[in-house]
Amino acid sequence: MEGTRVAALQFMNHRFTLDGSERLEKFLDELCRESRDAIRQIIPASKLVCILLGGGYGRGEGGVLRKGNQDLPYNDLEFYVVHGMNFLIAQKLYNHSLHQLATKLSKKAGIDVEFKLLSLSQLERSGVSMFYYDLISRHYLVDGEEECLKGCEHHRAAHRIPLHEATRLLMNRCSGLLFSQAKLEATPFTAEEADFIGRNIAKAKLALGDVLLTSKGEYHWSCLERHKRLTKLPPEQGLPEFESIVEMHEEGVEFKLHPYLETKAREVLESELEQIKGVAAKMWLWLEERRLQQRFGSVSAYAFHEECKCPETNPHKNRLINLKFFGASGVFSSKYPRERLLRSLPVLLWDENVKNSPEISRRLQRELAAPSDDFAVLNQNYRRIWESYN
Repeated sequence: MEGTRVAALQFMNHRFTLDGSERLEKFLDELCRESRDAIRQIIPASKLVCILLGGGYGRGEGGVLRKGNQDLPYNDLEFYVVHGMNFLIAQKLYNHSLHQLATKLSKKAGIDVEFKLLSLSQLERSGVSMFYYDLISRHYLVDGEEECLKGCEHHRAAHRIPLHEATRLLMNRCSGLLFSQAKLEATPFTAEEADFIGRNIAKAKLALGDVLLTSKGEYHWSCLERHKRLTKLPPEQGLPEFESIVEMHEEGVEFKLHPYLETKAREVLESELEQIKGVAAKMWLWLEERRLQQRFGSVSAYAFHEECKCPETNPHKNRLINLKFFGASGVFSSKYPRERLLRSLPVLLWDENVKNSPEISRRLQRELAAPSDDFAVLNQNYRRIWESYN
């Protein structure tokens, strides 16, 4: 009885948003309870360590979509099911059931609900990353005890997040800009395309400031705290768009907390996309010159530079990964697949000659293992690799 009372108080004391209505808070609370109870039916108590709600709602900074006088959820609900088993065995035993549960709850919630299995031993052994830092530093404990995570304290050290994690964040948000660029060409141009583009522009605005903070060891799990820290940084030498990055970050924070459905015209969004692309290109070059200790001069020169762009990875393991993903031809490459994305994205997103240069197209075709050098096919293959190695 005492355990039930403590669990009930735990749910009551957490807020998922900064200023969402009590109705929205109650709705999210009930989804957490339902998720906890369903997971307990799937995974035996002896194997289940804890359940964490990550993402914005887990950190208490979830998005509130306001429609009239109603507050609605906006972000995905990301549950991390921490277990004490071998990772592969747990995947085989429980992944299908968790996927079915996610599908059921997603329909009920009107947003995507995700359940991801995490091995406690893997968490304890893994090096610091931005994802693990966010998750361990601030989450909502849906089930279990915080004491279970005492072996994961090293993940709370934001200053130890490696620089290649900043590159990964920037690559992902610039990939969103690349996908948005393709959406601009949709016929007819619908509200769905407009909202996709607006959302990805906002994410990129937030990421530019977050990348700068990460490079300085000043990243923080709270987007509000990150913006405070960003405004206190002195202008960065070699980064001429510093003031724009600070302004864009503020806009990104506001969208994260109070998202809306974008309704601007295609021409307006195209102009905004070009603006953020220009700032992102300068940030990309500044970051990668700093990370790789190389002078590139332009994003295209960076893309065509032959030296390894993922030196933190293991070449022998990379061959096996390439073999699994690309087939027999992949075994000849000792480079991590994400390197293909780092070489291709700057050309696809920023090189104006990409559509008119057969040489560049063929190079991208080889890099992305694409069946042809058609621009649409190159984009499609980029996305296929990105979905697995982002």
